[in-house]
Amino acid sequence: MAKRLGFQLFVSKLSFYTTHQELKSLFSPFGVVKEAKLIRDPRTQRPKGFGFVTFETETEAHKALKVMNGRIVRGRLIFVEFANDRSPENDTKC
Repeated sequence: MAKRLGFQLFVSKLSFYTTHQELKSLFSPFGVVKEAKLIRDPRTQRPKGFGFVTFETETEAHKALKVMNGRIVRGRLIFVEFANDRSPENDTKC
């Protein structure tokens, strides 16, 4: 079973035009955002449509998850969940 990563949220189905600053601004009303990180394609440097938002406290992360999961942002329905540790022993590839 994957281990939960503190107060970090995984945000998926983001618009490919979303910026780091926009992601941080979206989640900042819920508390102190320590980090907002968009995952980019290493070759093209274009966003892949998902990222991570790290909060200072668990309460802030829960508030953001409750409000932002299932919201429409830039015309897309986004999904928010707690991030899990994906260490090699947690990956199950067939």
